[in-house]
Amino acid sequence: MIATSSELSIMVRRCLLTCKPFRIFVVGIGFFSLCFLMTSLGGQFSAKRPGDSPFTIRAEVLGGQESRGVLRKISDMLEVIMKRMDALSKLGNTSDAHRLDELSSALDRIQPVGLVERIQAIAQNMSDMAVRVEQILQRSMAGNKVRDGAFGQCEIPKDPRYPDCPSKMDWMRARWTSDPCYAYYGVDGSDCSFLIYLSEVEWFCPPLPWRNQTATPTLRPPPKKQAVFQSDIGTLLEQVGTGKESLSFMKRRIRRLAAQWASAARRLDDKLRSHWREQKRILVHVGFLTEESGDVFSPKVLKGGPLGEMVQWADILTALHVLGHNLKISVSLKELHGFLGVPPGRGSCPLTGPLPFDLIYTDYHGLQQMKQHMGLSLRKHKCHIRVIDTFGTEPAYNHEEYATLHGYRTNWGYWNLHGQQYMTMFPHTPDNSFMGFVAEELNETERLSIQRNKVHNMALVYGKEASMWKLQGKEKFLAILHRYMEIHGTVYYETQRPPEVPTFVKNHGLLPQQELQQLLRKAKLFIGFGFPYEGPAPLEAIANGCIFLQPKFNPPHSSLNHEFFRGKPTSRKVSSQHPYAEQYIGRPHVITIDFNNSEEFDATIREIMRINVKPFLPYEYTCEGMLERVHAYIQNQDFCSPEAPFPPVNSSRTWPGSPPSPFMLLPNSRILTWASNASSFSFWPPLSALRLLASLEGQSCVKACQSAGLICEPALYRFINIKEAFSALDFQCEGVESEMNHLFPAFSAEHAECGLQQDPLLYSCAGSSPRYQRLCPCRDYRKGQVALCRDCL
Repeated sequence: MIATSSELSIMVRRCLLTCKPFRIFVVGIGFFSLCFLMTSLGGQFSAKRPGDSPFTIRAEVLGGQESRGVLRKISDMLEVIMKRMDALSKLGNTSDAHRLDELSSALDRIQPVGLVERIQAIAQNMSDMAVRVEQILQRSMAGNKVRDGAFGQCEIPKDPRYPDCPSKMDWMRARWTSDPCYAYYGVDGSDCSFLIYLSEVEWFCPPLPWRNQTATPTLRPPPKKQAVFQSDIGTLLEQVGTGKESLSFMKRRIRRLAAQWASAARRLDDKLRSHWREQKRILVHVGFLTEESGDVFSPKVLKGGPLGEMVQWADILTALHVLGHNLKISVSLKELHGFLGVPPGRGSCPLTGPLPFDLIYTDYHGLQQMKQHMGLSLRKHKCHIRVIDTFGTEPAYNHEEYATLHGYRTNWGYWNLHGQQYMTMFPHTPDNSFMGFVAEELNETERLSIQRNKVHNMALVYGKEASMWKLQGKEKFLAILHRYMEIHGTVYYETQRPPEVPTFVKNHGLLPQQELQQLLRKAKLFIGFGFPYEGPAPLEAIANGCIFLQPKFNPPHSSLNHEFFRGKPTSRKVSSQHPYAEQYIGRPHVITIDFNNSEEFDATIREIMRINVKPFLPYEYTCEGMLERVHAYIQNQDFCSPEAPFPPVNSSRTWPGSPPSPFMLLPNSRILTWASNASSFSFWPPLSALRLLASLEGQSCVKACQSAGLICEPALYRFINIKEAFSALDFQCEGVESEMNHLFPAFSAEHAECGLQQDPLLYSCAGSSPRYQRLCPCRDYRKGQVALCRDCL
């Protein structure tokens, strides 16, 4: 016979009423033993499935065979206690000393030696345990009432608005124990709990009429606060944390550049004229540094491994902090869970509360981790995410369905984000947002000192890892260079000279950043071997007065012909080791030649010996330039608010001209601009920056805009994806079709057909075809800041 919860309560009260003080003490001992037994039983239950959480255990205790087993053991234990107490009560007429002896003997029979110590340890948690027992009993009774009261009301509702409800119910019946998060939300294996979950936590079933329909009060978003520039980096350094060499490297960089960031913040504040800026709640989750992703970078920090990603992340953290935003930093899944409020389990359940952040900066590793642990919530909240992506992701690879159907599916990409949610290290693809990093700036005294102290026959090789010196044919051009210049290297080694480094190279080993800076300030030439691609070091060398000499790639490297780029979500063709330096800086600071042409190489070295250059740093890679750019993105980019359809209904009636058109020709040009007397729309970048032109057949919009001294701006595509754009460019369309094609809008001369873009996620500046002339939304840009138009700040 199993005692019910009410019977257990009566038994305990009877003990307390009939016993004298010594007996009360024994009751305490018994009750402690009872709690210890329950704790032990809980551990046994929790061992059933190692992956289950305490929330799963609680659900099982409430409703299944285990609950009856627990009550049976509790009942048996109380009966034993009662018998021992009855025996002790007969000792009432003996002396106190005799009673104490008997009590001691009884205690010895109840528990083995060491009981007191165990009782003392258990007693510390006694209060919590008692509450927990009461909760279990109450919830068990309440659960029975709910099952009794709701019996017959938990049939699967047939509602055409919720067609997936039956299949989701079947799935829950079969798999609800696969993730502890279901138990966390109250699922206990009954159909009622499935329906409650599927209607109130997820959205696959209709609301249940027999449930309390009192609406959960809508949580108001926190009041907007003003962001104020801050120069104190102390709190930022504390948040970055310790324990990894990669974090130590980032903190050293933050400290070293702190004064430059503070000075840049003052200049930008003056430029913005103290304009009101909204403070954002921002989470930065550095996924590639988590143990779950392997953290391959930290062990390489002291061995010459690539540091470009850590340089960029350190600068992103500093920029967000200096701009005055509310920042949280995560480098582990535990921290990520805590910041997001993810329910315990394996990520199958959504977040039920509002996202506690306005923006989340992460990388591809972090994005994958968020998918695993946020479940369905990622789809809802992904508009807040910004992905730091070194090489870029083109829309054709980002659109999952399109990539799968047209052969663009890779190991990366396919996240269906807006193209400008990806943020790159260099502005090599306007489909993405250019985040960048910073290089150290020199004051006038330092610049003059560098120019005076340059060693004109000193060359420094770009390559810290010995593997970078394995380039085939390097001995040939290094031998030519050795005729004219003393060659230095900074190659990591442990016990002996790296075998790949020629004997005539003076190797300094891996140097700390400040010592490397001193070496760059002496060297005349910084020479690349072709790898690594697009790193920060060439910009740092140019900023310290070096000439950067790099190899030209013929044919250009891409995912189609080079192993390094294979699988990356871009078709970009890389023409040299550092395309940004080649295209945006150029001679005399950057010289790009064919290293396999010995005569050209020899002539170039002799030319370098004759010329002198001043230190140079593009504005967009200064602290002020990065702050300006990141500020503009944070305050203006919004991928969460749905865009109104364009053009609005009957908008052509308000457009000028005959036939009506929102475009007009610029004087002495074939480039179109938005007519000042056409409808105005509040948009960023503003329509005043728009320049519409058509590419040549086989030309991408990136190249078409560059040839006109402009930048392609994918955010403006929606304003040219209209029939009026074709007529404004004098294209004669026999038919106008709308389809998913990353080259559209475009004109096919062969068929006199005009194609409009059907899916905004496929608006792309990249890509070309000899079949099409593409319509390209170009824009102007600020001097030294290609990411922003002239009116974008």
